[in-house]
Amino acid sequence: MKRSRQNFAFLDFLQNKSLAWVAVLISVIALLGAVLAFWLNWLLGGVWLTLVVIALVVIFKSLQEMSGVTAQFVAGLADRIDRGNQEGILQMPIPVLLYDDRGDITWVNPYLQRMLGDETILIGKRIADISPDLAQIIATWSESAEAGVHQEDGEPAYATLHWLDQDFNIQILVDIQAVYFFEVTENKRLKQRLANEQLMIGVVSVDNYDEVTESMDDASASALRSYLTSAIDTWMRQRNIYVRRLSADRFLLIGYQAGLQIAEQDKFSLLNDVREATSAQNTPVTLSMGIADKMQSIQDMATQAQSNLDLALGRGGDQVVVKTEDGEGRFYGGTTNPMAKRTRVRARVISQALGELINEADQVFIMGHNRSDMDSFGSALGVRRLAQMRDRPAWVVYDTDQPAHSDIRMLLSQLKAEPRDEYALISPDQALAQVTDQSLLIMVDHSRPSISERPALYERLAEHVVIIDHHRRSEEFPAEPLLIYIESYASSTSELVTELFEYQPSTARGMTRIEATAMLAGIQIDTKSFTVHSGTRTFDAASYLRSLGADGQLIQAFMKETVMSYRDRAHLIGMVNIYGDAAIVVGENNISYDQVVVAQTADSLMQMIGVKMAYVVARRDEKTVVISARSDGTANVQIVMEQMGGGGHLSNAAVQLQDVSTTLVSEQLMDILVVTDVITASSES
Repeated sequence: MKRSRQNFAFLDFLQNKSLAWVAVLISVIALLGAVLAFWLNWLLGGVWLTLVVIALVVIFKSLQEMSGVTAQFVAGLADRIDRGNQEGILQMPIPVLLYDDRGDITWVNPYLQRMLGDETILIGKRIADISPDLAQIIATWSESAEAGVHQEDGEPAYATLHWLDQDFNIQILVDIQAVYFFEVTENKRLKQRLANEQLMIGVVSVDNYDEVTESMDDASASALRSYLTSAIDTWMRQRNIYVRRLSADRFLLIGYQAGLQIAEQDKFSLLNDVREATSAQNTPVTLSMGIADKMQSIQDMATQAQSNLDLALGRGGDQVVVKTEDGEGRFYGGTTNPMAKRTRVRARVISQALGELINEADQVFIMGHNRSDMDSFGSALGVRRLAQMRDRPAWVVYDTDQPAHSDIRMLLSQLKAEPRDEYALISPDQALAQVTDQSLLIMVDHSRPSISERPALYERLAEHVVIIDHHRRSEEFPAEPLLIYIESYASSTSELVTELFEYQPSTARGMTRIEATAMLAGIQIDTKSFTVHSGTRTFDAASYLRSLGADGQLIQAFMKETVMSYRDRAHLIGMVNIYGDAAIVVGENNISYDQVVVAQTADSLMQMIGVKMAYVVARRDEKTVVISARSDGTANVQIVMEQMGGGGHLSNAAVQLQDVSTTLVSEQLMDILVVTDVITASSES
């Protein structure tokens, strides 16, 4: 049996399928040839068969030798590859670590050992003891691998790690429990350097320079200019930012991202330094800055910086706006109320420009914000009268089917009783039906299209828009308005509109008693009966409206509230929680409150001793939750509301949120207040 196996050992090559097919093919051809030879001649057939047998033996031995050489080569190659893998791991110029199921280190390659030094032995130690971060990464990736995440298609897992005073990109092979370390310390340093040396461009404006210096003598004005130049230059130089004075009240900034980061960490304390120093000298001035960074084109960056400055000024000044073209703005400062301008030049220029735009339009639509209050409605009626004084058809866009507060309902009934005001309103659907390309849209008491009475009307007339508002400008703003009249120092939009009447044609018939009453009511309500945000120009506007027949008794009727709203307000106040100097109310999620009641609740909370800011969260309807925010000016509630998608003033802001619960909104509010250090979670009393 053993001899038989040895005799056929030369046929082992048949185990190779390719060689076996060659042998079979040759054998078949030989046999066919032998059969043909025997058929022709027996002698020829015998000779042919002998030759065929000899040839087959030679061929089979040759194939056997080829098979043996190939097998030997493959075996040798496999051995070389195996030794190469072992040597490669041992000599690999990157650190390698193996671990077991318990998280113990079972082996490290020589390269990693050289990094550690001969005194440090890792084998046998727990990964968590030498690097908790590495242990956490391995545990996370192991769990992900078991869940089929991060290991799809055999792709290895990657993570970053700071260890041994170096930075690594680590590759984790979970299936063989191996960690490869790729050192990227220098790459990370270069990336950080590149990020730090990105260019930034800024523009600084002295907000009220002309107002302050107009009554100064030359020496005092020169001293103020010198102080401002020195203060700005010194502060910026400490942050490696270059300053170039462009005019008496304008500076150019050029610097790197690293300097900007330091300035942002300091929250641009220069604003406070300048404001406090100049106030001490009875020449209070404030600064505004617009800064652009992380953009490829210097020209685009300069344009964006100017746009950011316009945004800062539109928000009332005394603040910094850092923003790229498509990024979210970062706001600093804005902790003071803007100063009223003593000159009326801007009001006269705006009045003339508005008159020209009205003359060019075929019809005028005036639109306030949704859920109109008395200031929004009153100022809209005033602008409508301005258009009619120039013989242009004009309407206030308002949906009379929507819920309204008692003061608006009372005003609507008064309008219907006046012949001149009977057709003052137009529904949003009617306005959309009759609008033309020559129509003009005037947005009053707001500048955010999303909160307009009918956003679709704005979209239809987006290229023919005028904005008149007293709220600080937000990031959401019409692209290219024809005219912008935003004065955040003003008490109300009604005050701004009232001043425009003084520069209209004296021969035209002026506003009616109801219009004057509505505008004065808007001023009185927004100023809490002239106790807040009231300047000399506020009283001038109120005096002018009284001279036109504004009815004080009717205003008192507008300001009255129903028993139900009084009870709702008292109920909300009863749920107040005090966090330090902040009063926060969170209404029930299944009860809806009138938005005016919510605002009045916030106002009432500000009358409590020790309360410097108030936030009232309540449901307005089935889909909407609102927050009314108030402060005494020491905190900027506008910035808090903007983080939640709203806006407003330094001391008076709000937000509307859709499809959320009051609980979720209150949690979001608390997170923002805690993160920004406005309150601490443990300060409830």
